Amino acid sequence: MHSPCIRHCTLNHDDICMGCFRHLNEITGWQKASDKQQKEILKRCVKRKQQYMEQILHYIR
Repeated sequence: MHSPCIRHCTLNHDDICMGCFRHLNEITGWQKASDKQQKEILKRCVKRKQQYMEQILHYIR
């Protein structure tokens, strides 16, 4: 499986990349993770991105 990295790497205070929404440990362990583990990481990334977008929308309103 390809890495979800989009080359906009900036870690927030929780060590979450604001480009792909992976945790630092998920980034460094990506190559060794099984397909099943990578899919779980991607699910968490989607959830994190949704939460982040909800926070942004909350501040805008």
